[in-house]
Amino acid sequence: MLGTPRVLISDLCELAETYLEPAHVKSIFAAYLFGAEAHEGQYRRSGEAFIFHPVAVAHILAQMRMDAPTLCAAILHDVIEDTPCLQEEITRLFGEDVTRLVDGVSKLTRMPSQTREEAQAESFRKMILAMSKDIRVIIIKLADRLHNMRTIAHMKPESQKRIARETLDIYALIAGRLGMNAIRTELEDLSFAVLYPVRYRVIEQAVTRHSQIRRDILQHIETAISQRLAQHQLTDAQVIRTDRHYYGIYRKMREKKRDIDSGKHIDTFKSVIEACRFAIVVKDSAQCYSALGVLHNLYKPVAEQFRDYIAIPRMSGYQALHTTLFGPQGLKIAAQIRSQAMQEIADMGIASQGLYRFNEVSHETRQVTQQRAIDWLRSLLEIQQSAGNCQEFLENVKMDLFPNEVYVFTPKGQILQLPRGATALDFAYAVHSEVGLHCHLVKIDNNYVRPGTVLESGQTIEIFVNKNSYPIPKHLNQVVTARARSQIRSFLRNQETTDAKKLGRRLLENELAPYRVRLNQLSEEQLQQLLIVANCQHLDQLLIQIGSGHPLTAVLTHQIAAMFDTATKTEASSRDNEATTEEPYSPPETKTLLIKGTEGVMLQYARCCRPIPGDDIVGFVSAGRGLVIHRSHCKNVRDHRQQTNDKYINIAWDNHVQGEYLVDVRLDVTNEVGVLATIATTLTAMNVNIETIANENESVHTSVLCLCISVRDRQHLASIIRDLRRLRVVTKIQRMRS
Repeated sequence: MLGTPRVLISDLCELAETYLEPAHVKSIFAAYLFGAEAHEGQYRRSGEAFIFHPVAVAHILAQMRMDAPTLCAAILHDVIEDTPCLQEEITRLFGEDVTRLVDGVSKLTRMPSQTREEAQAESFRKMILAMSKDIRVIIIKLADRLHNMRTIAHMKPESQKRIARETLDIYALIAGRLGMNAIRTELEDLSFAVLYPVRYRVIEQAVTRHSQIRRDILQHIETAISQRLAQHQLTDAQVIRTDRHYYGIYRKMREKKRDIDSGKHIDTFKSVIEACRFAIVVKDSAQCYSALGVLHNLYKPVAEQFRDYIAIPRMSGYQALHTTLFGPQGLKIAAQIRSQAMQEIADMGIASQGLYRFNEVSHETRQVTQQRAIDWLRSLLEIQQSAGNCQEFLENVKMDLFPNEVYVFTPKGQILQLPRGATALDFAYAVHSEVGLHCHLVKIDNNYVRPGTVLESGQTIEIFVNKNSYPIPKHLNQVVTARARSQIRSFLRNQETTDAKKLGRRLLENELAPYRVRLNQLSEEQLQQLLIVANCQHLDQLLIQIGSGHPLTAVLTHQIAAMFDTATKTEASSRDNEATTEEPYSPPETKTLLIKGTEGVMLQYARCCRPIPGDDIVGFVSAGRGLVIHRSHCKNVRDHRQQTNDKYINIAWDNHVQGEYLVDVRLDVTNEVGVLATIATTLTAMNVNIETIANENESVHTSVLCLCISVRDRQHLASIIRDLRRLRVVTKIQRMRS
């Protein structure tokens, strides 16, 4: 299973001659001579000369009828990485087109400071960027990975598992996303055999055994379908018996949450193994629907198991009619009806396009697959631009490779495809990044829902935007698509930097205030002194550092005090007295920092005491969190002050504070049916949002409800408590303290 016959250059040239011009075949042979010389003395772990590997990769691509530059690049794909040859030499001999492809497939040199994972992620990002410019890069890479998996038995066991896991998690999914299902299924089976050898053998033996048992009945079904199609003038139709590949069976079992190694579920295992699968290939899409009618007349269809992927193609461009039938002897028949063009797309995907070779694929089908591949590549570029680093980019791409999808509609009837599990917020980002960033309200089938609502196929989604609505950290838990996650993370990173800079400026101004000096009044020399003490290169770095939760150290505080010595203070006092005789210079006092509620992500409200406008508050600069606001009498503040000498900041609410704030409320209620609904209805009528609710039974007659609700300020909270206290079911209500 894991072995593969050696491919010679004569085999490659013979295959290439069947569809390429003689001059192109000559260039392929020239690439072989160049590669053989460059790799001379290099051997694979199997002991064979290294050049046999790139020739085998090129042969896989020739079977896909790829063009001459692609085959040349496949032969040379390891030259830059593994030999002293330079790109300039390849360009001189074979042209820039081949050089770009070779460079796109080549790995980056691993830096000494990089881990294996970091180097892998960086090389993957390089490949994706090259792939976005030329899709042939990933096609070569997939052929390269396929041959490596076919010969993986010669690797060390730990290397086998690492490579197989990477193949299953990334390359097989990319092949599937590009519609290259023949390569996808082989990569999956090869990886499955390495990662789960026992499970692989169990399935292999079961499939072999049941194929022998079902041989006669399958032949009967195939003959019956062929004869019935011929009776309806579909004489050119092909009936092809297919088997689900081994990893596909395993994945199906996992979806059913069955353990195939357990005899307890052997009946379910057998039902998956015994399923009959046929592909019916006809001339065009019109005949697909005719063939569907013939099949449904021959065998009774299974309700709700019909899928029309011709009208709504999959993301990869795959098109077919899927139906399940009740066959003879109780067997279920899974039938896939495709045109000849669709059959080629089903196997080869983007590699079947007329971009790089001539074929008979219809213009419409070609456009569908090509456009979907381009759209996906554009989304990868957008993800790459938003990602903070190469590893985050790799994780986002993995998330974007989920094979299952849902189909939903815009209000104008446009169909959007999203991965299964996608939410309304994912939909908003799929429409446009600005729609997602400013998503305010969502309607699904004319009903208002939360943005995190999971979508189902067939729904119509309408997004309402508000320029004052922005992403918040919890939105990351409400999306599954890589595009949405990368956009949210990018916004939060930028917003965090902006907010940290603003907050840092306010904190530094607060430190300078006792000396009656503003930040912009500092001389260049004074500013440099602060930067040196703080080990910062420029003012923005200092402000971001302070606003991000790095407190003003004692050294920095002392430096500020030293800059304004007694003489300076006296001079400042004299200047003040010249301007006005109302007030002499006073000793430094701590200035109160006003909170407006618009400070952003670098200002946190402590969960232990839930401060709201109107409370007496105090601030503490916490590393990694920024400025954390507590209620002044919070027990955690008292305990912390006793244990450390860290400096707290005097904080007060601005007169025009904005926003809503979370607060915890405890209600003692009578233990009766409907009490929770009564409380929720009352709060809804008051336009109060309930964030969380916990119920705890105290006795047979009483219960305790702990609610976390959103309020504007203490006055608003008092109004809510007053209205809840009037309810018959409420015996006691109070705001919870830390």
